[in-house]
Amino acid sequence: MGKYSNEAAELLKYIGGSENIAAVSHCATRMRFVLNRAEAADIPKIEGIKAVKGTFTQAGQFQVIIGNEVPLFYNDFVQAAGIEGVSKDVTKVAARKNMNWLQKLISHLADIFAPLIPAIVVGGLILGFRNIIGDIKLLEDGTKTLVEVSQFWSGAHAFLWLIGEAIFHFLPVGITWSISKKMGTTQILGIVLGLTLVSPQLLNAYAVAGADKIPVWNFGFAQVQMIGYQAQVIPAILAGFLLSYLEIKIRDWVPSYISMIVVPFLSLLPTVLIAHVVLGPIGWKIGSVISNVVYSGLTSNLRWLFAAVFGFVYSPLVITGLHHMTNAIDLQLMGEMGGTNLWPMIALSNIAQGSAVLAMIYLNRKNEEEKQVSIPAAISCYLGVTEPAMFGINLKYIFPFLAAMIGSSIAAVISVGSGVMANSIGVGGLPGILSIKPQFMLMFFIAMVTAVIVPFVLTIAFAKKKVGVKQYKTIEAKAKA
Repeated sequence: MGKYSNEAAELLKYIGGSENIAAVSHCATRMRFVLNRAEAADIPKIEGIKAVKGTFTQAGQFQVIIGNEVPLFYNDFVQAAGIEGVSKDVTKVAARKNMNWLQKLISHLADIFAPLIPAIVVGGLILGFRNIIGDIKLLEDGTKTLVEVSQFWSGAHAFLWLIGEAIFHFLPVGITWSISKKMGTTQILGIVLGLTLVSPQLLNAYAVAGADKIPVWNFGFAQVQMIGYQAQVIPAILAGFLLSYLEIKIRDWVPSYISMIVVPFLSLLPTVLIAHVVLGPIGWKIGSVISNVVYSGLTSNLRWLFAAVFGFVYSPLVITGLHHMTNAIDLQLMGEMGGTNLWPMIALSNIAQGSAVLAMIYLNRKNEEEKQVSIPAAISCYLGVTEPAMFGINLKYIFPFLAAMIGSSIAAVISVGSGVMANSIGVGGLPGILSIKPQFMLMFFIAMVTAVIVPFVLTIAFAKKKVGVKQYKTIEAKAKA
């Protein structure tokens, strides 16, 4: 008998039995279900199970928050249900039948960028460290940098760019690979396509604006500009999907005994040509417009309003799944502007949610059962994993969620108002400061302190004023028991 056998049996009963499960898998903290009849799940009873920290529905999946021991719970659950679990990818595919077109689009974007996030986070940390040793004058009365006075740090500065360049300048390779992996097509062709977008033979994207003359491929009757798409997101997405579409269609047309030769040739060659003639220029223009609009909003005279609204609504966006779109915008800003002023607000929103949970820990300091849920949730939230905090605590009682939204909004205004810029996407919690450009670290720290203090104070104030009184009475009753 497993550790969670009893709780797993309860979950199976309240979720509608095995016959109501179309697919089930798990991630780092959650059970993910695709249900045949979502209305059959008894959510109040599910949330009453001791091992369950909360539930929510997102991207066509009913998700049950368990915590770090979810693999153990999952094993006991599939044994109790008498079913075979599937991979997260299979669960996502099954879940799309419950989505509208916008949800499907967002789900696809999330699938593309999720495998790239670890590399981008590492790249951001490396760029931040290079800025500290190469740009900030820390030595000799503030006149020289570490790189200028030390051969070791000078060598380290140059060496680390090898990794930074590979991650950011060659980002299109990762995108086209990720698309081919997601679409079930030939991954090496996706990699080759990405390489043709960033080849050293091409004029580097960063050099286009200052170039006196752009080299061309001269076909006699037509010329094609030899422009690279280093760090460009949308051209790579468009080209990657075209390659996968052609490969899938051509594979259906071509006899299997010649497909190994014909399919790669007929899918890759036209894709590379169309990418450089049509999709690349169009994608570059679209990406530039998006990044310029967002950047203008974050640097205009009304940037405080933009920041206040974004900081306030980001957490609700997480509930809907729309937050996945910000990854593409962040990466586009990094390519166009050399950094992102959008991502710092996301990190602050995560911190604010954790601070609201911290206040709930204080309010429930006599309730040992509640602390078993809220303390791990707060820790994981401060480290960038918000689901246990948001869905297990803050949304359950409403008023901490509202307090976090207000604190996030104020912190976002401070961040944007002082021009804070991140090198890249980073760890979405307290460690996020390591991804901030060094000259903005002090102001971001002030914004972080705001994101800690304001939600904490507001949560306690709301509790005393009995905002969300129905939910809070439950807390008080447990605390007195």
